[in-house]
Amino acid sequence: MKELFNSFEKSVQRFEEILKEEKSIKNRDSAIKRFEFTIELAWKCVQKFLREEEIICRSPKECLKEAFKFGLVEDDPRWIEALEDRNLTVHTYDESTADDVYSRLPNYLGIFNLLRDKLKEKMEE
Repeated sequence: MKELFNSFEKSVQRFEEILKEEKSIKNRDSAIKRFEFTIELAWKCVQKFLREEEIICRSPKECLKEAFKFGLVEDDPRWIEALEDRNLTVHTYDESTADDVYSRLPNYLGIFNLLRDKLKEKMEE
């Protein structure tokens, strides 16, 4: 769990760094890719943490529901929006979609930071 969490923590940091950069096509594309890594690591951390608590979840949405019940995440619509944006960027790519998703990325940094902090807290208990 610790190794996966460390990857998630670094991913959040790198995601935050790229969002501070001036917008360019290169930075937009990099931010989207970092977002994809971060959301994947987020739900995989949740899945692994819950598995250690003997709670089984197999999909990102199922894991989010369980994470909410367990108190790891708040009931926040940004999680579902983030998963939908991840599906857009992974399965469909065009300039318009990239610009739309990029404009929403700063909204997701907060939920990633909250999850990181909550996981860190739970792991230290």
